[in-house]
Amino acid sequence: MKKLILIISIFMLFFTACKKVQENPPQKEKKGPEITAKVLLHTNQGDMLVGLYGKDAPNTVKNFLSYVKEGFYNGLIFHRVIPGFVIQGGGFFPQMKRKQPKAPIKLEIAKGLKHKKGILSMARTNNPDSATTQFFICLGDVKSLDNKYAVFGKLIKGYGVLDKIASIETTSFGYYRNVPKKNIIIISAKIIK
Repeated sequence: MKKLILIISIFMLFFTACKKVQENPPQKEKKGPEITAKVLLHTNQGDMLVGLYGKDAPNTVKNFLSYVKEGFYNGLIFHRVIPGFVIQGGGFFPQMKRKQPKAPIKLEIAKGLKHKKGILSMARTNNPDSATTQFFICLGDVKSLDNKYAVFGKLIKGYGVLDKIASIETTSFGYYRNVPKKNIIIISAKIIK
């Protein structure tokens, strides 16, 4: 009799567990945007590996990769550092000497992509369709930029380097503000297979 009660109890527990699984099927994990390409930013402060969202921002990624393939970013600087906001680069040599870009691209806003720490986005002027080569990496959540600037990737490795760059003291250089006192040089930008 004890064995029968035990078998019935085990069966009831198993039946209850199965019913709960059916009522609450496992949730699918939310995946982030797909990374279609990776670029290594080798700087004089260390390396940062970025992943690019080629499916969510195809034209922006194509534009960025075209400049990487040309070696455009090699020797340029991160010319703007605002703690808690962004580091920005991709348009100037040291001493704020501008490098001439190609024609600007159309603003590409991908639904659901937010400006959070480590996110890459295109810099631009007040004209939405004015982005060329300059990009920024967010140093925190920057909701004010959402749906206004083109998110096209994220930092995969190198958060320590990002934080190190964010801590560098800044100054003014002519009419430019938030310019690092020591040059943060992009020695090379290379596509990683």
